Amino acid sequence: MADRGNVCVLIPTLNEAATIGDVVDGFREQGFENVLVIDGGSTDGTVNIATDSGARVVHQSGDGGKGEAVRQALDHIEARYVLMLDGDGTYRPEDADRLLEPLFAGEAEHVIGNRFVDMEPGAMSRLNSVGNALIQRAFRFVHRRDEGDILSGYRAFTRESVEQFDLSASGFGIETELSVECVKHGVETEMVPITFRARPEDSETNLRPFRDGGSIFLTLYGLAKTNNPLFYFGSVGALALWAGLGVAGFVGYEWFVVGESHEVLALVSASGILIGILLIMFGVLSDMIVSLHREQQHRIDRLAEQLERERRRTPEDARPGTPDADHRGDEADAVAESGESGDGADPVTADEPGVER
Repeated sequence: MADRGNVCVLIPTLNEAATIGDVVDGFREQGFENVLVIDGGSTDGTVNIATDSGARVVHQSGDGGKGEAVRQALDHIEARYVLMLDGDGTYRPEDADRLLEPLFAGEAEHVIGNRFVDMEPGAMSRLNSVGNALIQRAFRFVHRRDEGDILSGYRAFTRESVEQFDLSASGFGIETELSVECVKHGVETEMVPITFRARPEDSETNLRPFRDGGSIFLTLYGLAKTNNPLFYFGSVGALALWAGLGVAGFVGYEWFVVGESHEVLALVSASGILIGILLIMFGVLSDMIVSLHREQQHRIDRLAEQLERERRRTPEDARPGTPDADHRGDEADAVAESGESGDGADPVTADEPGVER
């Protein structure tokens, strides 16, 4: 197990006074001294309790949600690894090693805790369970990968991997955005089982199923613009095309059967068909560009890995620019010049006049 001093436990909070103390104490008992609480304006004493428990507290600026809190918190983290979780007591500190182990072993750069492996009764309402299932299916369909429990708030990742992400979600869509960015940038992701506990009775949830669920769906769709542009533009284009064809069918029926003309509707139908075709074509071209970009990026990454392996295999004193390497290079040049002057013969032992044997 790597040094836990390289891990920062990140806990976004908003009115979690009933649970935050136990959460911070639990991680400190597990050996995590670097606990960062980013608070979004709690009014119930969350900040004081977290401070008294030994956590470092940062006050979130602005009026954004969890996503903005995570983005701001990352600017205050210097540790190599980040362990992120909610402060509502639903995640166990004892599961931290499961999430960190793949990072320490170099097997992954982003680890997600799968809540559905061991979920306590009452930990998730039926409405939230249905919403989770719908969002998981939408993620698989839109972004063409199965990442498992993409809405899990218990994650571990390297700070270096997240620095390349373009995070913009403000609320609970941050988990979805992190999963999409992992797919987009080819970040090695792993899923590990965790225990998901029921929220304590004296703790109130900040999740609003319909509003936050709709926001997550919009986040999924919006992120498809750069990850799956064929779906993003093609879906709108298909709707416009079918609408145009539907109106065109009505206009044609009215013209040939009833004998009435609808010039305005005909113009609308033609516009819909044209826009639909153009959007679908644009989606196809964009998808080709994204595919080529990914292919080139993979080549660059493989080349960088190959150069890094070559650098590690090359002894320090044999690398260009080092004194020993330059000295050996000068000796090699001298030997080469000697060989050329004597056509490959030893200048001392060659049969030359005036040379004593």
